[in-house]
Amino acid sequence: MRALLLCAFASLACAKPNSGLKTWSRFRKLPSPGDKAFLYDTFPDGFMWSVGTAAYQVEGAFEKDGKGLSIWDTFTRGGNRVIYGDVGSDSYHNLNADVRAISQLGVTHYRFSLSWSRIFPNGTRGSYNEIGANYYRALIKKLKAIRVQPVVTLYHWDLPEQLQRSLGGWSNPQLVEIFQDYADFCFQAFGDDVKYWITIDNPFVVAQHGYGTGVVAPGIKTDPELPFRVGHILLKAHAAVWHLYHRHYRHRQRGRVSMALASHWIKPSRTRRESLQQCQCSLDHVLGWFARPLFTDGDYPPCMRERLGAKLPSFTAEEKQHIQGTADFFALSHGGALSFQLINDSLKFGQQEELDLRMLLYWINQEYDRPPIFVVQSGWYVLGNTKTEDPKHMFYLKRFIAEALKSIVIDGVNVIGYTAWSLIDGFEWYREYGIRLGLYYVDFNTPDMKREPKTSAAFYRSVILKNGFPELPEHRPAQGVFPCDFAWGVSANSIQVETVPSLFSDPSVYLWNVSNSGELVRLNGVSAPPLRRALHCADYATIRQQVEEIRHIGVNHFHFSLNWSALVPSGDVSRPNHTLLGYYRCFSQQLLQANVTPVVTLWHHTRQGSSLPAPLHNNNKWLNRETPAAFADYARLCYRELGAHVKMWITLNEPNDEMVSYQEGHQMLRAHALAWHLYDQEFRDQQRGQVSLALHMDWVEPAFLLSREDVEPAKRVLDFLVGWFAEPVFGSGDYPLGMRSWLRQLNSVSLPVFNEEDRRLVQGSYDFFAISHFSTQLVTQAKEDSYTYSAMLEVQYMIDTTWIMSPRRPVVPWGLRKALNWIKEHYSDVPVYVMANGVQEDQAHFKDNLRVYYLYNYINEALKAYTLDGVNLKGFFSYSLSDQRDPGFGLYGNIHDEVIIKASLTNYRNVIQHNGFPIQGAGPQLCPRTPQTCSSCQVLSKGRVLGFLSLVGSGMLVTLCLIIYYTAKRHKESY
Repeated sequence: MRALLLCAFASLACAKPNSGLKTWSRFRKLPSPGDKAFLYDTFPDGFMWSVGTAAYQVEGAFEKDGKGLSIWDTFTRGGNRVIYGDVGSDSYHNLNADVRAISQLGVTHYRFSLSWSRIFPNGTRGSYNEIGANYYRALIKKLKAIRVQPVVTLYHWDLPEQLQRSLGGWSNPQLVEIFQDYADFCFQAFGDDVKYWITIDNPFVVAQHGYGTGVVAPGIKTDPELPFRVGHILLKAHAAVWHLYHRHYRHRQRGRVSMALASHWIKPSRTRRESLQQCQCSLDHVLGWFARPLFTDGDYPPCMRERLGAKLPSFTAEEKQHIQGTADFFALSHGGALSFQLINDSLKFGQQEELDLRMLLYWINQEYDRPPIFVVQSGWYVLGNTKTEDPKHMFYLKRFIAEALKSIVIDGVNVIGYTAWSLIDGFEWYREYGIRLGLYYVDFNTPDMKREPKTSAAFYRSVILKNGFPELPEHRPAQGVFPCDFAWGVSANSIQVETVPSLFSDPSVYLWNVSNSGELVRLNGVSAPPLRRALHCADYATIRQQVEEIRHIGVNHFHFSLNWSALVPSGDVSRPNHTLLGYYRCFSQQLLQANVTPVVTLWHHTRQGSSLPAPLHNNNKWLNRETPAAFADYARLCYRELGAHVKMWITLNEPNDEMVSYQEGHQMLRAHALAWHLYDQEFRDQQRGQVSLALHMDWVEPAFLLSREDVEPAKRVLDFLVGWFAEPVFGSGDYPLGMRSWLRQLNSVSLPVFNEEDRRLVQGSYDFFAISHFSTQLVTQAKEDSYTYSAMLEVQYMIDTTWIMSPRRPVVPWGLRKALNWIKEHYSDVPVYVMANGVQEDQAHFKDNLRVYYLYNYINEALKAYTLDGVNLKGFFSYSLSDQRDPGFGLYGNIHDEVIIKASLTNYRNVIQHNGFPIQGAGPQLCPRTPQTCSSCQVLSKGRVLGFLSLVGSGMLVTLCLIIYYTAKRHKESY
């Protein structure tokens, strides 16, 4: 009867070959980047939270109390190796410490492996060691006392050495019966208290790397066909144990049995179907090698058969039936240690390995007909010198747990449990003690192997306590609107300057198609005489085009930068470039006519060049003490020539760059202050404008908020990044105390000192606080990666691996809210403008979903800062106008000189039209009617309307008279 059922099941399964193949296309079609956004939700009730270890890695006591040698005891003594796992984490003598750690985590399950050679020193029942068995009885008893269920692995790579030496280990079919007898004892001895059994951990590593590459014990690498014979025997051994439990123990012990299978994930290097098939084949060679016999038809994947031919052993029909269906759940291992890596590229088949648990879970779900999946091993690692601060491990753990949650909630996969790996640091196989995977730090240099919880342990405990990531109020989108006078803007580093007005180079005559499209239609064969008059601002085609593009967005402000070196090339403000100055004047005037307020930057910092006039550039740049005075003279020229049209000025844009020296920064601050005071004394009364500087302010977050060791580095970085320029201007008139004390402590670079005159000059030289904000970084004091480590600040920069990534930076909307709150906390009710905010995206993506997502969420966080936190936020500027000037950042794209409106522009315009995110069902926001910015720029004033109507009336009267005259004349001539 069972055989008939198995055959029916096999035929059903075979009717859907390679069902997992749809995984790649499915995930490619999911909405991006929304599908990548973090999911705030909780796991189902009864979800199993687990943590795990392996015997050889942690137990130690390798020869104590009658334990026999394992193949790892021997393997670590072979060749040139000098590091052993003889002591490991000494869990054999620290049982209480381990159980205490398990209890602190709050897990519901603990996965551990039995040391076969501790129970049967020579591998068989005749060598039974009571003391060894009692160690595991004591562990299980202590677990029951803290209400933690054991998940027991019978074999985690540590075969008794006697079986390897006398029989050749897993290459000998006799091990099937020997392993079955060992399992029988374990079921008898421990089974009443164990509900989850793992027969063999990661048979791929055992076969491929134990008997193929020789990377792990027993280290055999002589026969290329041996791994497949070993895999064949491992499957038979597992099936024998499953049937043993099913026949003799299941009805009483009510447990479940499976084999732990590990896998990588792989993505196609191209979108062609051939690449997808290669990906499918790659998974078949690693995971399918063992999963297909267990969960599908009792045989190996066809891809393996096709590629390996006679190298791959065959099952008889009876053996297939015996193996098929011998797994009560899918036990999956996944992560970054040896157990889950291919080691080399041979099984990638030209595709790309990737770390994606969610897609792997979905593939298993589709490929093996929706089995319950227990993630029995998952985690990451840090370097061996890392102590209790392991944020890298923590964020990978967060990523994997979050992917498991999405797999359940969004993809409908039956994930029943998750196991963080591992409980404590230990001997990491061929990596020895070079890496650490533990949630608890083990000090291997102390006699009692002292255990301390790491950052990752505190994080995992919090997740378990909340059963996932419940949504909090701060996670939800805000509803509400900004104030009526809110400045909506767009920024560009520069504008397109037209040197020759196109109107004067084109003699064609055009008709205005006013009744239909409103376009100008050229009359062929007709040309106009040369125009003999002075230039008008409307003559510049590029100005008209750019202003129309800006107006179309719906903004009321536009921020752009002047070019100091081009405006005053000689450095002498008495000899400016009048043509360029006139162009800027025209551009500003035309903006006002379109009811767009110009926001003008006098000097924009770039790493490519100083942007200073040649004489200053060649004379020590900003280190020249004459440069601030020259900048003030340049500012006076701009205020005088453009100030009638410009009411918001930025003196210096993003001067707080890490490439700027402290001495240069000091002179920049003086330059800004001189320019501010100049405006305040000579122009403010007449022009009624505002002046400040704009600072780059990406947010810096502690990698672990509950750790003082990370909070202090974050404050330090913000002092050096933002406080460096902000504190002298908006605060005390001096550099931040933390900045001075840190540099004094380093006894290296010193900050310049403000004399009393300069302090009075700089302090208070602002009308508003302007920032450019794009992203967020995490910092920790634990050094992990030298490429992103700042030795001077002694901080490690990193990111949360669950964040959405743009080509250059992570997308972290809440970082903007925190940055705005930092300003409020430090400088009270100062008016704040977000002067630039945007994301880089492939210029070919005109349906720029990433930018749509980015702007919506960053603006929403800005709204939270305004409505919930009381930040005096006055304006928000999207960066940037066009890809043509700022590649990859534009709301407009360009193809062959054709301007393309991107999806983000339409969405941004919609937000502006609603002045935020109005509450659904609420009435319209009542704002007083805004008068036009420039009364002299009105297209049709009342007087002009009357004049126009009079002119039209006069024209019609004259036309009527002429018609009557010629009609009468023709009538007279006819007689």
